Amino acid sequence: MTNNQQTESWVDLRKYNQSWYDRGKPGLFVLLWWLVQAITFPLTPQPLYSVRRLILNLFGAKIGQGVLIRPTARFTYPWKIAIGDYSWIGDDVVLYSLDRIEIGKHCVVSQKSYLCTGSHNIGDPTFGLQTAGITIGDGAWVAADCFVAPGVNIGANAVIGARSSVFKDMPPGQVCLGSPCKPLYPRKIKDIGSRE
Repeated sequence: MTNNQQTESWVDLRKYNQSWYDRGKPGLFVLLWWLVQAITFPLTPQPLYSVRRLILNLFGAKIGQGVLIRPTARFTYPWKIAIGDYSWIGDDVVLYSLDRIEIGKHCVVSQKSYLCTGSHNIGDPTFGLQTAGITIGDGAWVAADCFVAPGVNIGANAVIGARSSVFKDMPPGQVCLGSPCKPLYPRKIKDIGSRE
């Protein structure tokens, strides 16, 4: 490899083209959502979860009953998001929904976690956009400050430990952590009837 090949850019961002990508709604609708999210959404008082659920549903999200979403959470395209009943979305969570994000029932996505459905082809000289959906199974917990990569499926009742980076599927019922994230041991739940 010559010195020029090591120091000159291998990509030409002038040729980047995502004209094939479908945001799912017309440009004016997308702009309206961005304005609502920037102005109205974060100004809703914290206890007004029902107002935020209503706003998201009006913009095409499928938000179940009893879902708690903090006002600082961010949704790129809500019409590509489904969140099951009684799930929680924490402060400063980003749902970068260039593709589908499906979160099950009774899930927790804790503060500052980033669910990312978009990336780029590092072998493409035009840095081509790539998207893939994310699915989080019922009862799973994605703890604080985690990164979940495009195409990842997190199994039901799995726990993703704080600050983990998840680049591949995680099995159900496992406690998983690290960067890259790996399953470590089974999650155990006490019988609700036998509280100590």
